[in-house]
Amino acid sequence: MADGVTATALAPALAAAHDLSLWSLFLQADWVVKSVMIMLLLASVWVWAVIFEKTMTMRRLNKAANGFEDRFWSGGSLDELYDREGDRPAHPIAAVFGAAMREWRRGAARPVGADVTQPASLAGVQSRAERAMVVTIGREMERLERWMVFLATVGSAAPFVGLFGTVWGIMNSFSAIAGMQSTNLAVVAPGIAEALFATAIGLVAAIPATIAYNKISNDLSRYAARLEAFSSEFAAILSRQAEDRGA
Repeated sequence: MADGVTATALAPALAAAHDLSLWSLFLQADWVVKSVMIMLLLASVWVWAVIFEKTMTMRRLNKAANGFEDRFWSGGSLDELYDREGDRPAHPIAAVFGAAMREWRRGAARPVGADVTQPASLAGVQSRAERAMVVTIGREMERLERWMVFLATVGSAAPFVGLFGTVWGIMNSFSAIAGMQSTNLAVVAPGIAEALFATAIGLVAAIPATIAYNKISNDLSRYAARLEAFSSEFAAILSRQAEDRGA
């Protein structure tokens, strides 16, 4: 009876001794749990940096693509457009256009002894231009998809990393509780709260990463479809020009 009374009397003091603020929960955690929390916090900061960079990049690229397509379909000279934007492209759609025009110009250079007006030569030039556009699209999309694997990894793994920190913290808390020989809530709660804090940080990192990955992946897919549509339309233009030359 005396032990029970003593534990009850000490409960308010124990509760006061454990500050349950977020900073205190971090400071009072085991070194393993602290390491997990720090890693998850760094991952969360990097996730937001990637989100901001990708969002701004996609806005800039779509705006640049709109302006380029307006100039492309304005009826002006493609050679002038290439000299102005395609030779040193500042965005992927200009790079696709520049790659095709570069091959087309090489074919139109008329090397000595070659007749590029022959159907076979024109077909070869057109084929090389189309392959150049395909390769350029792949290279540009690979560059744009950088850090997407990181977002996917954080979104899927962060909750489990946080859960590992929680399990480790709860194991230590139970060991401490057994040593104190008391199951009073004031004794149990602080250790459990410290452990669960790791899972909370894992969710803070994982939820934005998952949402951003889905959103940015959709934006990248639409942009890739836009590049492919442009390459198909430009290939049709080159095909008509090849037919006109061979006629």
